Amino acid sequence: MFRLPLERNRRYCDGLSRRSFVQLGLAGMGALGLGDILRLKAQAATPQKPDTSLILIWLDGGPSQHDTYDPKPEAPAEYRGIWRHIPTNVSGIEISEMFPQQAKIAHLYSLIRSMHHDSGDHFTGGHWMLTGRGGVSGGMNAQKYPFFGSVATRVTGARVTGMPALVGVPYAMSIGLRPGYFGGNYLGGEYNPFETEGDPNNDKFQVKNLGLSGGLTVDRLGDRRSLNEHFDGLCREVDRTGLAQAMDQFDQQAFDLVTGSQARDAFDLSQESVEVREKYGRNSWGQSVLLARRLVEAGSTIVTCHFGGWDSHWDHQQTMERHLPKVDSAVYGLLTDLEERGLMDKVTVVVCGEFGRTPRMNDGGNGGAPMSKGTPGRDHWGNALSVLIAGGGLKMGQVVGATNRLGEHPAERPLRPGDLHHTLFKVLGVDPHVTFLNHSGRPVPAIDHGEVITELV
Repeated sequence: MFRLPLERNRRYCDGLSRRSFVQLGLAGMGALGLGDILRLKAQAATPQKPDTSLILIWLDGGPSQHDTYDPKPEAPAEYRGIWRHIPTNVSGIEISEMFPQQAKIAHLYSLIRSMHHDSGDHFTGGHWMLTGRGGVSGGMNAQKYPFFGSVATRVTGARVTGMPALVGVPYAMSIGLRPGYFGGNYLGGEYNPFETEGDPNNDKFQVKNLGLSGGLTVDRLGDRRSLNEHFDGLCREVDRTGLAQAMDQFDQQAFDLVTGSQARDAFDLSQESVEVREKYGRNSWGQSVLLARRLVEAGSTIVTCHFGGWDSHWDHQQTMERHLPKVDSAVYGLLTDLEERGLMDKVTVVVCGEFGRTPRMNDGGNGGAPMSKGTPGRDHWGNALSVLIAGGGLKMGQVVGATNRLGEHPAERPLRPGDLHHTLFKVLGVDPHVTFLNHSGRPVPAIDHGEVITELV
């Protein structure tokens, strides 16, 4: 279906009347507004802006800092957990023995061990890490502020014409909510991530959103686009604001996305060698990260990868033995691949979840419930979590901050989500003080606390 609306609307928060966007019915999605895919890059184009990108690997549910990037080998057994620590190729940096491949390449990343927001609520923690603000909870979990990636891509657009600026692989989800705290919120639905859906590890994986509807050829699409331009000309004489020119650029991006090969080629994992696919891990997580690399290399600005299932209140050992090797392969594959391709300075990588886990192992109960649910686990803990960060021209091969002897809270250089967001905005070339009007018409700054993590830059 192709719709050519002539009505006017007032969707945008600046109150300006703008003509409706052309909508293309793309296979698998019916009538999909182009605003849901593209970014109006013309509104924020700035000279000589950075062309760096970001891949966020989101560990939904909250992984244990002890069993990943902040082992406590000197702590009592009930604190230090099940696995040993192992040295990395950088002197003084030790991580879990479940990460043997990442231990070989510690010079390619840095670890933040002192991140905290002090909430053990999944929704509060997720909102803090993804939007930079609290204010939600399990009892009131509606998103209140936009995802920091939505803010960033609202400013930058895509790095290359014809590519979606913000992508969620295989979908954008936080704590069971979709798009959850990855949404654009008051920026508008057009700043939600473009979701691939499906399983990138499936040999038949394809992104249906990029195909034309049945019976609609490129020639027919071009004819209808010409018709739309003809109607646009009728209003051009009364448009003295420059909006027509901006919308022309917007429509060109829409046309490029659907008719060009740039996006379709980027989403085609079959173009990768068997060796490369194996290095990332032949599972949905590993192939999601490989797809993310292809997308940022082709011109997307931010790609998020959803790794769910980390809420290990019980049977912690089985959960970690199932998840950690896949994370190890995916991160190792990505960082070594970026290095080999000369992309380390162009792509920033972040690995984190909404919070850490309790330093002391429980007895297998459900967060202290009297009836055991299985073997021991770890509960929610927002007082300390670890973040892996790499690339983007940042300083690698170091640890920023430290937790106390038991891993309970920061003992050195406590950092908050806003500090991480400031750092990422600097890498992406986004002014952290940029403001947007919320649903009440009040200007809200992109970040309201923190500063750039100087050790990284």
